[in-house]
Amino acid sequence: MAGATTMEAGNRIIEENIIQTDKKNIVMENLELTKEWDKIFPKSDKVNHSKVTFRNRYGITLAADMYRPKNVNGKMAAIAVSGPFGAVKEQAAGLYAQTMAELGFLTIAFDPSYTGESGGTPRYVASPDINTEDFCAAVDYLSTCDDVDPERIGIIGICGWGGMALNAAAIDTRIKATVTATMYDMSRVNANGYFDSENSEEQRFEKRKALNQQRTEEYKTGVYVRGGGVVDPLPKDAPFFVKDYYDYYKTERGYHIRSLNSNDGWNVTGCMSFLNMPILHYSNEIRSAVLIIHGEKAHSCYFSKDAFADMVKDNAYTENKELMIIPDTVHTDLYDGGGKNAIPFDKIAAFFQKNLK
Repeated sequence: MAGATTMEAGNRIIEENIIQTDKKNIVMENLELTKEWDKIFPKSDKVNHSKVTFRNRYGITLAADMYRPKNVNGKMAAIAVSGPFGAVKEQAAGLYAQTMAELGFLTIAFDPSYTGESGGTPRYVASPDINTEDFCAAVDYLSTCDDVDPERIGIIGICGWGGMALNAAAIDTRIKATVTATMYDMSRVNANGYFDSENSEEQRFEKRKALNQQRTEEYKTGVYVRGGGVVDPLPKDAPFFVKDYYDYYKTERGYHIRSLNSNDGWNVTGCMSFLNMPILHYSNEIRSAVLIIHGEKAHSCYFSKDAFADMVKDNAYTENKELMIIPDTVHTDLYDGGGKNAIPFDKIAAFFQKNLK
């Protein structure tokens, strides 16, 4: 027993030395962050805004906007926000973060790895693992901020980052409350197509075959081909949800120069790993509070309805789970309110106030 105790003590010393060494040797990427206000929404006079950076577990430095409510002292509850999928923090995520700061929370809106002002190469790729980690890294950062109570941290995921937020909530017990807005399950849509219209082994095989052929070609040339953002010009026969995206990403309403959806999109092979990685598999083991919000008329509403059903199935912790369907609301209405104040910020604030206490 004495030998075992000595070995355990030695292991602790080694671990402590490794941690100390890592802290001394953390290398942050040198990011170029704009100093001007370049958001698609007006700057609030009720909050203080600043730029911050932090590193994820894979060594990628992430860029974020911090919004701190004015005239608030002491340690605050904090919220990290990201999304939509293919957007940047200057769009919907920033609007959510700034508004929640106006309601009393310290918030950050961050660009995920490989996009926006955040680091990581090659550019314009997504990963179910790394992008879940991005949320956890945001929690790392907030947990160590002097004016944040580390026991009162929540997250908001919009569109495709709603699915990532649920995955983060399933793995990160420091996250005490999660809100998803107009959520996409990126694993499902990549593997099965929209509305599960490509849900067969044969169709997935053809996708994999085409993507891997593209990989070979890109390795030969050293050039990553972009898949294209939201289609422009808009075809007359485009489905409504494509028109919905166009109205946001391609017009003055939501266009941003760094937004993938507003410009040339992800790399063609940028999302291929989602085909084999169902990110919501353990959602029914989430013990913390979750509020899933979606528009009744959104093409994507089935993602939230099914994700909620899967989350509460055989889950012993259902009292703090809620699905909110907003009438007469489409997908992008929950990006910016759609001109009708569709985003239920008061409800979101009340949810966090209840569960971050």
